[in-house]
Amino acid sequence: MTSSRHDFNKIDRVEASEPKKYPPPFSLRLTYEERARLGELAGDKPLGAYIREKLLGDEVSPRTRHGNRPVKDKEALGRVLGALGGSRLSANLNQLAKAVNTGSLPVTPETEAVLIEACREIADMRADLLRALGKSPGGGPS
Repeated sequence: MTSSRHDFNKIDRVEASEPKKYPPPFSLRLTYEERARLGELAGDKPLGAYIREKLLGDEVSPRTRHGNRPVKDKEALGRVLGALGGSRLSANLNQLAKAVNTGSLPVTPETEAVLIEACREIADMRADLLRALGKSPGGGPS
C-alpha cells in the first residue's frame, strides 16, 4: 500500500472553504442612449466610479488604482499628440535606419545638425509627455 505525503482531497476542501478575495463582478445592461447619458454625467470620472458614487453616496469605499493614471496636463498631452501626428517621425526614422544599414548615410555637418535638431524635438516631446502624465522630465513626480 502506498502512502502519500499530501492529501489532495483535503487541500481542495481547504481552498473551497476560503473566501474569495473579491466578489464576482456585477453586470448591467444599458441602451446606447443610457450609456451615453451616463458617460456625459460622469465627465472625467471612470464610469464605474461614477455609478458607485451615485448608488452608494457617502458610503462608497475608495478603490486603489493600478496601471493607468489620469492625465495631469491635457494641454501638454495634446501638444505631444499633435506633434507626433503632424510629423513623419516613424517614416523618417525608418529611412535613417535603412541608410545606416546600407552605409549610404553621408555624415556631413548639415546631416549632423539635422539629427541634433531632431533629437532636441524628440526630447521636447518626451518632456511634454512626462509633464502631461504628472511626472517631471527629470524622472521623479512633478
